[in-house]
Amino acid sequence: MNNIKAVAMLSGGLDSTLAVKLMQDQGIEVVCLNFFTAFCMCDGSKGCRKTAAVVSEQFGTQLKVINVSEEYMDIVKSPAHGYGKNLNPCIDCRIFMLKKAGEFMRQIGAKFIITGEVLGQRPMSQNRRAMEIIEKESGLEDLIVRPLSAQYFSPSLPEREGWINRENLLSIKGRSRKKQYDLTEKLRVSGFACPAGGCLLTDRKFSSVVQDLVVSDMLTPANVNMAKHGRYFKMDRFFKLFVGRNEAENIWLKKGAREGDLYLETVDKGPAAVGRGEASEAIIRESLDIVAYYCKSDEAKINFSVLPGDTSCRIIRDKLTEQNLADYRVSETVRKKKNI
Repeated sequence: MNNIKAVAMLSGGLDSTLAVKLMQDQGIEVVCLNFFTAFCMCDGSKGCRKTAAVVSEQFGTQLKVINVSEEYMDIVKSPAHGYGKNLNPCIDCRIFMLKKAGEFMRQIGAKFIITGEVLGQRPMSQNRRAMEIIEKESGLEDLIVRPLSAQYFSPSLPEREGWINRENLLSIKGRSRKKQYDLTEKLRVSGFACPAGGCLLTDRKFSSVVQDLVVSDMLTPANVNMAKHGRYFKMDRFFKLFVGRNEAENIWLKKGAREGDLYLETVDKGPAAVGRGEASEAIIRESLDIVAYYCKSDEAKINFSVLPGDTSCRIIRDKLTEQNLADYRVSETVRKKKNI
């Protein structure tokens, strides 16, 4: 051990896992850092947070997990460098995360940042120009080590100072991960997640939901989490309805309901739903009709209340058609500007 400490941004995926291992093999004391937002496709029991914990335990490293959901909303609303294919603000996201990593680095007395970035792997944020912009605007110029692609970049301060050996850093680039998989066998690395994107902002359908929340000034971590756990309906600009698709989502929505929400629950087998916003009598009727649509019985009996008020019951026999329902869905066309 050479007593040099570094912070590794660990998603738990293939590339960041290998980056940690390569730095450990050079005697660096690695402290792992995992960020998550409301847009991550994971929770504490599965996904990137879980695999980051598994990898960190396997390597015997400390792991710091930070929820940046609240601050991240402003990045989504107005990214200085624009969006990717959907509402993914990849460059601004990376700058934001690296700034946070830099703060943590200084707090614990670490010397530099380790990332699993691979030149040319992601079209928006991992081309050379974007990586240079990200490094500069994050305030971490000369302090980012990318073990998998280091040979394509000028030697960083840690390399020039001799804290790490540049000859043992790699020259991987492009979208293929064959070299990385070969490396896992050589280094005997396991426990990482499959190298698929884990951000809902890259999903066209979910991006349309997020855009609707932005336009309605309702983009919050709580509302994003509701949208992740149910069908999403735009009742009007300032009232959204979330309808469970299965028992697990019904339970989640019930737990997530808060004072002032419209809560609806079928008496027999069927969905639970939460409406959020100003609930007029007309919106309550329409919300009941939507919940009834998803009941399998011909007659839907639904309890509802504006929390924490008294519960009422309504029986609905005449159900909506799919065409009626379409009027409440958001378009999957994402209308992007540089800033929303």
